[in-house]
Amino acid sequence: MNLGVFNRVNYNAKESESGGMYSEWASLTSLIQNGNEESQSVLGKFPMGSGKEVAMAVVKQLAANLGFAQAAEPSPLTTDREVQWCMEVICFGMSLPLNEHDTIRDCVHVYCEWLSALHPVPKVSVPRPVCEDPNLYARKMICHFHNLFVPRKGEGADTINRQAVLCHRVLRTLQHLAQVSTSLTRETWEALLLFLLAINDTLLAPPTIKDDVGDQLCERVLSVLFEVWLLACARCFPSPPLWKTFRETCMNWRHRIALIEQWNRVNLALTARLLEFMYGPSFPELKIPEEDAQLIPVGMSNDCIAQSWFRFLHCLGNPANLCRPAVVSQTQKFLQFAITSENVIDPCQHPCLAALPLIFLKAIKGIAGQVDAFLGIPKASLIGLTSSRTTSVSAASSGNPSSALNSGPSSASSLSSMVSLGGDSRPPLAPARPKCNSILHMFGEWLFEAAHIGSEVVYYGKGPVQRNEASVNKRPSSLQLDSRKASLSLSQPGSLTDEADIPPALTIDKYEAGRAEALGALCCIFCAKKTGEEILPVYLARFYLALQQGLHINENRECSETLASILLNSADLFRLDLDGVQVLLPHFIDALEIVLPEKELKLKSPSVLKTELRRASIHLLLSMLVLPLHFQNLTIKEFGGGSSERGPLTFAQLKPRLMNLLINALQVESDPQNAQMLLGGLLLSVQDSAIAEEVEPVTQPDTCLGSDSTSNILSSDSAHALFVRATYLVCHRLISSWKTDLNVSLAALELLAGLARIHIRETDALECKRAVKWLCDYIVYQCSRPPPAHSKDLHSTIVAAFQCAAVWLVAHPYLLEDKECLTTVLEVVELGISGSKSQRKPGEPIRMKDEKELKPASMRVRDAAEALLTIILEQVGYFPSPCGAESLWSLLDEVALLRHCNSWPGGDHLSREMAVDRFRYFVVENSTVLALLEEPLGNDQDPQPTVTVLIRGPFGRHAWTMQLRHLPRHKSGTKYHAPNPGRPVPMADVGVSHDVKHRYFPENVDRIPQCKVDRSIPSMESLLMDPNVAAEHAHLSQLVEQQTALETAAGQQRCKETDGPFPECTPPPACHEFQTARLFLSHFGFLSLDAASGNVGSRLTALNTSLDGFCHDLEVLDNMSSRTCDTVHVFYVRAGQKTAEEILSNVQSESTVSPHFLEFLQSLGWSVNVFQHPGWTGHISTSWKVTQPTSEQARAPSNHGGSAYNGDSQVLYWADASSEIAFVVPTQCSEHDVSPQFDSSSESTNVSGQGWFERSISESTGNVGRSTEKTRTLSLDLDKPSALSSAGTNGSGRRHAGAVRHSPPPHSNTKVLVFWTESFEDQLQFPLADLLRATTTGLEGGSGRVPDERDCFLICLHALASGLLRVKLQGPAGGRTSLATPLVDGMVVSRRALGSMVRQTALNMCRRRRLDNDSYQPPHLRRRIKVQELVQKYRCQLSYPELLTYLFSDPPT
Repeated sequence: MNLGVFNRVNYNAKESESGGMYSEWASLTSLIQNGNEESQSVLGKFPMGSGKEVAMAVVKQLAANLGFAQAAEPSPLTTDREVQWCMEVICFGMSLPLNEHDTIRDCVHVYCEWLSALHPVPKVSVPRPVCEDPNLYARKMICHFHNLFVPRKGEGADTINRQAVLCHRVLRTLQHLAQVSTSLTRETWEALLLFLLAINDTLLAPPTIKDDVGDQLCERVLSVLFEVWLLACARCFPSPPLWKTFRETCMNWRHRIALIEQWNRVNLALTARLLEFMYGPSFPELKIPEEDAQLIPVGMSNDCIAQSWFRFLHCLGNPANLCRPAVVSQTQKFLQFAITSENVIDPCQHPCLAALPLIFLKAIKGIAGQVDAFLGIPKASLIGLTSSRTTSVSAASSGNPSSALNSGPSSASSLSSMVSLGGDSRPPLAPARPKCNSILHMFGEWLFEAAHIGSEVVYYGKGPVQRNEASVNKRPSSLQLDSRKASLSLSQPGSLTDEADIPPALTIDKYEAGRAEALGALCCIFCAKKTGEEILPVYLARFYLALQQGLHINENRECSETLASILLNSADLFRLDLDGVQVLLPHFIDALEIVLPEKELKLKSPSVLKTELRRASIHLLLSMLVLPLHFQNLTIKEFGGGSSERGPLTFAQLKPRLMNLLINALQVESDPQNAQMLLGGLLLSVQDSAIAEEVEPVTQPDTCLGSDSTSNILSSDSAHALFVRATYLVCHRLISSWKTDLNVSLAALELLAGLARIHIRETDALECKRAVKWLCDYIVYQCSRPPPAHSKDLHSTIVAAFQCAAVWLVAHPYLLEDKECLTTVLEVVELGISGSKSQRKPGEPIRMKDEKELKPASMRVRDAAEALLTIILEQVGYFPSPCGAESLWSLLDEVALLRHCNSWPGGDHLSREMAVDRFRYFVVENSTVLALLEEPLGNDQDPQPTVTVLIRGPFGRHAWTMQLRHLPRHKSGTKYHAPNPGRPVPMADVGVSHDVKHRYFPENVDRIPQCKVDRSIPSMESLLMDPNVAAEHAHLSQLVEQQTALETAAGQQRCKETDGPFPECTPPPACHEFQTARLFLSHFGFLSLDAASGNVGSRLTALNTSLDGFCHDLEVLDNMSSRTCDTVHVFYVRAGQKTAEEILSNVQSESTVSPHFLEFLQSLGWSVNVFQHPGWTGHISTSWKVTQPTSEQARAPSNHGGSAYNGDSQVLYWADASSEIAFVVPTQCSEHDVSPQFDSSSESTNVSGQGWFERSISESTGNVGRSTEKTRTLSLDLDKPSALSSAGTNGSGRRHAGAVRHSPPPHSNTKVLVFWTESFEDQLQFPLADLLRATTTGLEGGSGRVPDERDCFLICLHALASGLLRVKLQGPAGGRTSLATPLVDGMVVSRRALGSMVRQTALNMCRRRRLDNDSYQPPHLRRRIKVQELVQKYRCQLSYPELLTYLFSDPPT
């Protein structure tokens, strides 16, 4: 069933205030207003005194039988004549003056008792004739009751109260009768309904007078009327004349606020039931109070509910007329009042009409509540729409109707908790909701008319209420809207300006709250448009015109209620493919310039929350940012009459305004969520501008030399200017106001990292240097906060700031050529690692490392600082390497190196075990494994001492070959060892021999007189004075003489034994065998001669490679990346698809996907072959190794729609210096085991009683099996005393051992899924549980369980007809840091920036998840722990002499 079922009669219903669908039927209004003869008594023909005496006497006797004072007795009346005579008397008794209260009371009691004749069991006192024909008598009694309700003039408050009590008794009796009686005939039902209409009209049609009987009974008579009418609908459906009369009389009471409340109450109760059977149980329930839900009679059929709903809805006529006092007061009773009052005035001057603004507001709120219910987003609170508990006329007349109505925010502005960053806090629209056209057919006419109240453009409806001016005045540009003669007149007069002397309380601006409500409801309807749904152009035209008028800004630049309502409810307006919606762009920007840049926003409505208004405005802004560059020089058409003074406007001209709006909004934003949304928009703007300028260079006046002044930067919207402004603003706010908020700090740091990666041609080095300096200052400030402030969140911001600084330095390596910048960065690294700087303030003495106490802010901060230091030393200026970004390591391992050695005989079979046996393994500093190969590689011909070293440290594996050279390479062409030159030829001549006395000093020394210094060294003879020394000297001389004699004798003996002369002297052969491992370790300071104390032995540990498992553990270490690795799975969803098989099969062919999707895939990363790719591939089984594929695996599909990147042979890959990310397009659900392919011991610590925590083995194991000397390793011994006594994390964020946790996987396994959807509504019904089976990466942990679908991050991309894309984000509900930027829920993104934005968001989501994970360990820490585990398992227990002996022994062969 659809709303269209009602639309056939809908336009007829609107034809006029009085006719409509009942125009063919006669009305019974005159019968009601002129009184029924049945209610006149014959006693009325006599003087009042006579009649009164008769009535008093008779009624007293009748009442005596009823059983009030004594037991009830059967009635003495036995014939029809007797009963009818008594009824004439009772009829007269009810019309007596109120001072005859007892008589009137007895009359009421008698009739109320007699009416029990219609009950299943009548009372004893009911006369027999009444019991025999109860319907006939009941109709008469009901008519007679009318006399009781007629107001008496001049009565006091006390008597009026008594009258009201009796009226209540009658109403209660009649309502009970309608509920319990099963014998009511159609005539009796009609009499009852006519009676209720008559008494309502009698009491309520006159202008309201405070505390008269009408005022006192107002709510009660209306509630009984509506409730009994509903009962009649279920039991005996009222005839068309009755419905027509009901409608006409209701329009006489429109000045009564209780009427609107009852109308809302019944409408909402019927709507709730209507939704149940029209849209089924899955449709969101309209929650109404229990007492209202009970209004609907049990057993009322669905058809009856639908018919009743439609008729009740239209019983008030056009609600827009409630803001026209002249129309509301155009009734007989108001005219009588005007004529009879002393000063004859216009009926619309009556003070009771001051409540009209509030009445109008309540009526429109009721309609808006029904609109929300049909859209599936029922209001959180309907209080105030259906009761007067909080209303008062005085509040409305004070000029602020909304202050009198405590019903929460406007129709669709009720905002609650957030689901995704920037996510609309309203509940999602129901997927089964009716089409917009259907809702507009039903409520549109009223809402459009209400939305134009008081605007310059007057909206004229149809029918007799239309003012004459509409046809008399000239209408210069009347717009014919449809065939039903409705028109929009662009003439100037407002709705009420032509009416004479409107009271101040009824000026048109007093109705602004209701108008705002109508505009809000219209915005909700149009924002509920589904993908591909058509909305009639006539409705779009009316809507745009209403918005243009509603967005009008008044002179004092105050945010009016209409403006606030439009902004709150139209967040989706520019992301829905509404035809021609761009014409509103300048008007919305004008409105946003009122709201967003203002720190102290002037709000007219106190019920609007400033934060929510700003959030809705930011949503609108985020959907506009890319429009100028997308449509560029396309002209925005003017509409609504009157040409603009500024001439034709193009989209490109709006860009500077949008950019200023964005920057100014961010400057004053105080709400954390809003600030994050703006930061995402800022990065999108810079990214989009930079890529656009790269593709199509834009000539900007400020890009020329010498024009980079502040004013030019501020006025320009080029990528460079935006980059400078964004960097400055975000850094400034990060330091000043965002530093205490985790999520905003993270978003700001993500933005800065994104800015660092953007390629802008004229990047300003000074700006980049300033940004790095701000980052360092931020870290210093955060580290220096007092201990109570140190928490996990604080340390997360510090870690993120270190990561951000690393991105800046890798992207801008020239920054470290600046001495000041280098000093600043390294000081912050030192602060992070050690907890303090060596030089705190300029002028203070510098403290060396060994003088400082090592107290980093936390272990996480230390690890982040270490990572930054390594990136500075290894990657800045060298990333990416000539081989690409796929690997930061050397791909050479023991097997590859040994194949290049001279000693390797060749052949294919070389196992890792064989290769490892040729190396010597040592661990240095408890964190670095050295594998030493003591033979030259085959490409080196020099016989130099050569050692090849494989260094495995926390940050990777590197191969070095070193030679010990005595000459530099450029001189090494000369041979070190020349061939034997032969013996020289002896010369015959003998030289002259001179006999010269040998002297140690020149002769003239003897002539120089000696001084004391000369005698300071004693002569040998003087020493021999001591007898002991003389004896030793003599003994020594004796030994020397003996040795001389022995050597002389040995020489002579040798001469006798040899025949010829001495053999020739030849140089020894060159040495080819060196103990190069020992030389290397010694030269690098790991061995020293004074190590006899044994202290050095603890610095260098030899490993025993012969033990089982060594090769496997080494391989596990090599399989631990030094970068974070993440995986994003990308899906293409065609419209209407709901099963995983359908979705996964889309990418098999390019004909089943959008070409823009393939373009998007290529922008995410670069394609790599998983077998030749040394980095992360999306699955652990193929990552970090290079293998040979089979022929089938190597064959990539052609004409694919993305399936080539399913991970079988190719994936899309992107990496920077600290992270890797693989983009996989799954094609089938994985059936294989998802347990990891490496040994789980790589994460466990093998220490009993220790859980998984972010500490190194050296701290957690004490001194097991090692020297008891204290060692200094890179793993700092923090919190040792408390390490085993406390668990978890203390206030400062430092981790303690003893927290018993299950081992998590070594990497974070955050599931990020990207969906490209053809229909936006499909994102509500993704088969996530099935699709997750296609997203295994091997990192899920040993259990192999598929992650919970609620724990996934979803990035949904919906392609709009304009070529732009709408983003929808969803994340785990409980994550505090999970909602990352730069993408924001609802953002509209250009295709050129999409790939980069999605990639950065996915990376940031994973980073935030790691920051939030207590048990996460950074990659380099995991590698260090693995190295320490190797030491534990494979160390050689050698003393220092044994270690040296091991080094002097021959190398392994």
